Amino acid sequence: MRTPTVFWGLLALSFGLSSCAAVDVHMPEPSEGAALFNQNCASCHGTDADLATSDLATRAPDLTGITKRHAGTFPRAVVLSQIDGYGRGRVGAEQMPEFGALLEGDLVPVEVDGVFTPTPRPLAALLAYLESIQS
Repeated sequence: MRTPTVFWGLLALSFGLSSCAAVDVHMPEPSEGAALFNQNCASCHGTDADLATSDLATRAPDLTGITKRHAGTFPRAVVLSQIDGYGRGRVGAEQMPEFGALLEGDLVPVEVDGVFTPTPRPLAALLAYLESIQS
């Protein structure tokens, strides 16, 4: 009489799986990223990414033209790696500080090249903001 055992086991498993349902994750809005940008990036890239308002005499790139510089596609992986400090190829630490410690926190799923990647919420917020200001 293994049938009742199997039945109760499957029933318990179904209740257990229902409690593991996906949590509704509230993705950051561009406005959340704009606030982070203006706190951490504006000294070089200008308030609201307007280079005319930058505090330093740096040659920071125009962040409203990222998509244009990448043949009409916003390069999420490139932008994420540059902000987080992993894109140290063309830009050195003396020009672009590493924000790795600042960008810790709850993880949200960000789609990058067709794959959802767990990304710290502040980094996802900055990405959403930068993507929203493309000209």
